[in-house]
Amino acid sequence: MADPYGSLSPCPVRTTAPRQSCASTPDPAPGPTPGPDPVTERRARIARLVKIGQRTGYAFLLVAMITFVVGIATDFPAWTVDLTVASLVVAIVVLPVPIVLGYGVRAAEREERGGGRFH
Repeated sequence: MADPYGSLSPCPVRTTAPRQSCASTPDPAPGPTPGPDPVTERRARIARLVKIGQRTGYAFLLVAMITFVVGIATDFPAWTVDLTVASLVVAIVVLPVPIVLGYGVRAAEREERGGGRFH
């Protein structure tokens, strides 16, 4: 059966349904396509670094907790005390920055979506 809308029509052939208007989609504007948004790229890069920083900080916190429990079970040998304190110091130094930046990234994404503010 021949195409009732013409051979170059973007509309499909309808044999049983009543004829409906079929608007063609406009061609994209000529010229260079816009590149990726540098703000979005930077936010994604910061989000990746935040994720790495949080995993690192929480891993050191976990090491501190585990060595503390091992120290309790073994009457606190010197190495458990040293490792617990060192792990806590690393976690305290590393964790605040990714936590704050993580809140910033989430707030920026929420603001971009039009979600508003916390308060």
